Amino acid sequence: AKAQGGGMLLALLGWISSCVTTFVPLWKNLNLDLNELEVWNMGLWQVCITQEEGVVECQAHGSFLALPPELRISRLLMCLSNGLGLLGCLLAALGLEGWRTCEDKPGRKRQLLLGGGVTLGMAGITTLVPVSWVAYNTVLDFWDETVPDIVPRWEFGEATFLGWFAGAFLAAGGLLLACSARSTTTAMPLAPACHRAPAAQGLAGGHHLHPKNADLVI
Repeated sequence: AKAQGGGMLLALLGWISSCVTTFVPLWKNLNLDLNELEVWNMGLWQVCITQEEGVVECQAHGSFLALPPELRISRLLMCLSNGLGLLGCLLAALGLEGWRTCEDKPGRKRQLLLGGGVTLGMAGITTLVPVSWVAYNTVLDFWDETVPDIVPRWEFGEATFLGWFAGAFLAAGGLLLACSARSTTTAMPLAPACHRAPAAQGLAGGHHLHPKNADLVI
């Protein structure tokens, strides 16, 4: 039960963090040397400029096809990750021991829990791949020697680190839930007393012996 609770908590934190990572324009940061009081932030959907007075101006990306390949594929993978994370949380929640759903079918609950864990693990992978891909390209562009030093370079944004944590939380939560489902399969539940054979119940209560049998014993 503790493993299931911990897995669900990690999965929920990872899913919420993944959704935030998808939509915030903080994947890349750029500080202009000519105007240090102006900060550019880029996300999957828009670019924002933060000025000295605290005014933030955002503009959406023009065309989807005009985006770099890593941003286009990252959009699709992050949306897929959000959907898989939500599906995994729902499946795992239905398979938890505390819920009364499918109590008469323990095998079904184990399947739901295992399926939720596997789905959450896939959500973690689909979060880590685009975030790591964008971070890798950012490093390559930062250290590109063909670009003059006076040209500003993009750096890691806060969403990059949040995405790594989100993917790790989703993968860890899914692993805990899947392992807890596998451990419950080894512990077979005992049959309730109401399903035992009548003969066993008769042997358990000796005071129900027939009087004729008692005379024969005497």
